[in-house]
Amino acid sequence: MAKTVDDLRNEIRVSVGRFEREISAAFTKEDLAALCDAVGYDIDHDPLPSKPQMRAGILFEIGVREDDDPDETGQPFRKGELESIAKFLDE
Repeated sequence: MAKTVDDLRNEIRVSVGRFEREISAAFTKEDLAALCDAVGYDIDHDPLPSKPQMRAGILFEIGVREDDDPDETGQPFRKGELESIAKFLDE
């Protein structure tokens, strides 16, 4: 059976040392910051960058995007992006 978006989010959370959520929830800024660290995207932690900036940086670092411009990453990750992130973290 295929993994749901919630399954993928929780798998990614656990991979970067965060905790699973029992309810459907997008990544928090803290989740995204941990994910940035895990994929090697350098961010300032005080204060944290915007969610779109961190999402763009993560997708850039794993090779899904050509750049880390946040203009097109205003929405939570799509299922295909989550699958790419999970695969990258498994490798």
